[in-house]
Amino acid sequence: MSERIDTIKEFANLAFGRLDRATKDITDKELDWRPCPEANSPRWIMTHLAQEWNVYIPKIMKGDPDYKPPGWPEDYVDNKGYKLEKIKADMENGKKMLLEGLEGLTPEKAAEEIPLFGGTRRRDAGLLMFISEVIHHEGQLATTMGTYKRQAEKS
Repeated sequence: MSERIDTIKEFANLAFGRLDRATKDITDKELDWRPCPEANSPRWIMTHLAQEWNVYIPKIMKGDPDYKPPGWPEDYVDNKGYKLEKIKADMENGKKMLLEGLEGLTPEKAAEEIPLFGGTRRRDAGLLMFISEVIHHEGQLATTMGTYKRQAEKS
Protein backbone atom coordinates (compact mmCIF):
# COMPACT_ATOMS: atom_id res chain seq x y z
CA MET A 1 0.00 0.00 0.00
CA SER A 2 1.30 3.46 -0.83
CA GLU A 3 1.67 6.44 1.47
CA ARG A 4 -1.20 8.18 -0.37
CA ILE A 5 -3.53 5.22 0.14
CA ASP A 6 -2.45 5.00 3.80
CA THR A 7 -3.37 8.68 4.17
CA ILE A 8 -6.79 8.12 2.59
CA LYS A 9 -7.39 5.20 4.95
CA GLU A 10 -6.29 7.28 7.95
CA PHE A 11 -8.63 10.10 6.84
CA ALA A 12 -11.50 7.61 6.49
CA ASN A 13 -10.89 6.19 9.96
CA LEU A 14 -10.78 9.69 11.44
CA ALA A 15 -14.06 10.59 9.72
CA PHE A 16 -15.73 7.34 10.76
CA GLY A 17 -14.60 7.81 14.36
CA ARG A 18 -16.16 11.27 14.47
CA LEU A 19 -19.39 9.97 12.96
CA ASP A 20 -19.50 7.00 15.34
CA ARG A 21 -19.33 9.40 18.30
CA ALA A 22 -22.07 11.58 16.78
CA THR A 23 -24.42 8.64 16.18
CA LYS A 24 -23.77 6.41 19.21
CA ASP A 25 -26.55 7.85 21.40
CA ILE A 26 -29.22 8.51 18.76
CA THR A 27 -32.53 6.84 19.52
CA ASP A 28 -35.43 5.87 17.27
CA LYS A 29 -37.33 8.78 18.82
CA GLU A 30 -34.69 11.27 17.68
CA LEU A 31 -34.21 9.78 14.22
CA ASP A 32 -36.74 12.03 12.46
CA TRP A 33 -36.30 15.20 14.53
CA ARG A 34 -35.28 18.37 12.68
CA PRO A 35 -34.64 21.82 14.14
CA CYS A 36 -36.61 23.35 11.24
CA PRO A 37 -38.52 21.98 8.24
CA GLU A 38 -35.63 22.70 5.86
CA ALA A 39 -32.99 20.82 7.90
CA ASN A 40 -31.89 17.24 7.36
CA SER A 41 -33.00 14.77 10.02
CA PRO A 42 -30.59 12.22 11.52
CA ARG A 43 -32.45 9.57 9.47
CA TRP A 44 -31.83 11.46 6.24
CA ILE A 45 -28.14 12.04 7.06
CA MET A 46 -27.48 8.46 8.12
CA THR A 47 -29.32 6.85 5.18
CA HIS A 48 -27.64 9.27 2.79
CA LEU A 49 -24.20 8.27 4.10
CA ALA A 50 -25.07 4.55 4.09
CA GLN A 51 -26.14 4.87 0.46
CA GLU A 52 -22.94 6.70 -0.45
CA TRP A 53 -20.81 3.97 1.10
CA ASN A 54 -22.84 1.03 -0.22
CA VAL A 55 -23.56 2.40 -3.72
CA TYR A 56 -21.24 5.26 -4.72
CA ILE A 57 -17.99 3.99 -3.20
CA PRO A 58 -18.37 0.66 -5.06
CA LYS A 59 -19.00 2.67 -8.26
CA ILE A 60 -15.70 4.45 -7.68
CA MET A 61 -13.84 1.26 -6.77
CA LYS A 62 -15.16 -0.47 -9.91
CA GLY A 63 -14.77 2.63 -12.10
CA ASP A 64 -18.34 2.06 -13.30
CA PRO A 65 -20.72 5.02 -12.85
CA ASP A 66 -23.69 2.78 -13.69
CA TYR A 67 -22.96 0.11 -11.08
CA LYS A 68 -25.66 -0.55 -8.50
CA PRO A 69 -25.41 -3.30 -5.91
CA PRO A 70 -28.01 -6.01 -6.44
CA GLY A 71 -31.03 -5.49 -4.22
CA TRP A 72 -30.20 -1.93 -3.13
CA PRO A 73 -33.55 -0.08 -2.95
CA GLU A 74 -34.30 3.05 -4.99
CA ASP A 75 -36.08 4.61 -2.00
CA TYR A 76 -33.38 4.02 0.63
CA VAL A 77 -32.55 7.62 1.63
CA ASP A 78 -34.94 8.91 4.32
CA ASN A 79 -37.06 5.76 4.15
CA LYS A 80 -39.27 5.89 7.25
CA GLY A 81 -39.71 2.12 7.19
CA TYR A 82 -36.14 1.48 8.32
CA LYS A 83 -35.35 1.13 12.00
CA LEU A 84 -32.23 2.69 13.48
CA GLU A 85 -30.68 -0.77 13.91
CA LYS A 86 -30.93 -1.49 10.15
CA ILE A 87 -29.54 1.91 9.19
CA LYS A 88 -26.58 1.48 11.52
CA ALA A 89 -25.95 -2.04 10.18
CA ASP A 90 -26.01 -0.69 6.60
CA MET A 91 -23.56 2.04 7.63
CA GLU A 92 -21.23 -0.53 9.20
CA ASN A 93 -21.38 -2.68 6.06
CA GLY A 94 -20.52 0.32 3.88
CA LYS A 95 -17.62 1.36 6.12
CA LYS A 96 -16.29 -2.19 6.07
CA MET A 97 -16.46 -2.36 2.27
CA LEU A 98 -14.68 0.97 1.91
CA LEU A 99 -11.87 0.05 4.29
CA GLU A 100 -11.45 -3.38 2.68
CA GLY A 101 -11.42 -1.74 -0.74
CA LEU A 102 -8.67 0.61 0.39
CA GLU A 103 -6.64 -2.37 1.64
CA GLY A 104 -6.70 -3.88 -1.85
CA LEU A 105 -6.16 -0.62 -3.75
CA THR A 106 -2.89 -0.37 -5.62
CA PRO A 107 -1.19 2.96 -6.38
CA GLU A 108 -1.84 2.35 -10.08
CA LYS A 109 -5.56 1.77 -9.52
CA ALA A 110 -5.73 4.79 -7.18
CA ALA A 111 -4.26 7.04 -9.88
CA GLU A 112 -6.49 5.66 -12.64
CA GLU A 113 -8.80 8.17 -14.33
CA ILE A 114 -12.43 7.07 -14.01
CA PRO A 115 -15.78 8.60 -14.96
CA LEU A 116 -17.27 10.46 -12.01
CA PHE A 117 -20.04 12.98 -11.53
CA GLY A 118 -19.08 16.11 -13.41
CA GLY A 119 -16.32 14.50 -15.47
CA THR A 120 -13.32 12.24 -15.27
CA ARG A 121 -11.10 12.20 -12.18
CA ARG A 122 -8.56 10.06 -10.45
CA ARG A 123 -10.07 7.24 -8.41
CA ASP A 124 -8.32 8.43 -5.24
CA ALA A 125 -9.75 11.95 -5.70
CA GLY A 126 -13.25 10.46 -5.93
CA LEU A 127 -12.68 8.46 -2.77
CA LEU A 128 -11.44 11.53 -0.90
CA MET A 129 -14.47 13.51 -2.10
CA PHE A 130 -16.88 10.91 -0.71
CA ILE A 131 -14.96 10.44 2.53
CA SER A 132 -15.08 14.21 3.07
CA GLU A 133 -18.87 13.88 2.94
CA VAL A 134 -18.64 11.93 6.21
CA ILE A 135 -17.12 14.92 8.02
CA HIS A 136 -19.54 17.34 6.37
CA HIS A 137 -22.58 15.33 7.46
CA GLU A 138 -21.12 14.53 10.88
CA GLY A 139 -21.11 18.29 11.48
CA GLN A 140 -24.76 18.52 10.46
CA LEU A 141 -25.63 15.62 12.72
CA ALA A 142 -23.72 17.04 15.69
CA THR A 143 -25.48 20.38 15.27
CA THR A 144 -28.90 18.75 14.96
CA MET A 145 -28.44 16.49 17.97
CA GLY A 146 -26.91 19.28 20.06
CA THR A 147 -29.93 21.46 19.31
CA TYR A 148 -32.30 18.59 20.13
CA LYS A 149 -30.64 17.96 23.50
CA ARG A 150 -30.56 21.67 24.44
CA GLN A 151 -34.25 22.01 23.60
CA ALA A 152 -35.08 18.85 25.57
CA GLU A 153 -33.22 20.24 28.60
CA LYS A 154 -35.40 23.38 28.50
CA SER A 155 -38.59 21.33 28.55
